[in-house]
Parts: sequence; C-alpha cells; structure tokens
Amino acid sequence: MSITVKIPTPLRNNVGGASQVTAAGSTVAELIANLDGQYPGIKDRLCGPDGECRRFVNIYVDGEDIRFADGLATPIGANSEVSVVPAVAGG
Repeated sequence: MSITVKIPTPLRNNVGGASQVTAAGSTVAELIANLDGQYPGIKDRLCGPDGECRRFVNIYVDGEDIRFADGLATPIGANSEVSVVPAVAGG
C-alpha cells in the first residue's frame, strides 16, 4: 500500500525537492522506515536519538496529531493522508 506523505519546505532537500512523496507502511514507524530507505537520513530529521518524533516536528495522520494517538505506532489506512509539519514558534 502506497501512502502519500506531504513534506514541508525545510525537509524537501532531503527528498529531492518534492512537496510530497509516497511510501509504504501500516504504522507511522513503518512509513518513516520506508521513507528512510528511499531517502537516507530523513528519519534522523524526523526522529531523535531516542527513536521518538522530534519535539519540533509534528506528524498528522488524517488531520490527527500522532502525539494524541498512538505516537509512532499510529495506524495508517490505505486512504490515509500523512502530513509532516514543522512546529512554528514566535511572538
């Protein structure tokens, strides 16, 4: 199953400049591993040394923040939409 992943501008250099890519996976963790196989190093930009999602990277599956679901174990359906969104800070 191929899932479309929307990539934010700051990470597009890691995926050849694309605004969206496709990858396979039934969970967010599997999807990230598949992305890293296609685009080596992308996992390090999304996940920290502890393997968890970086603090300033938000991942949404069907509009829901995975932090409020099952984290990296959040399931992804065949028609799911996955978006990577950098956190915005400022005043």
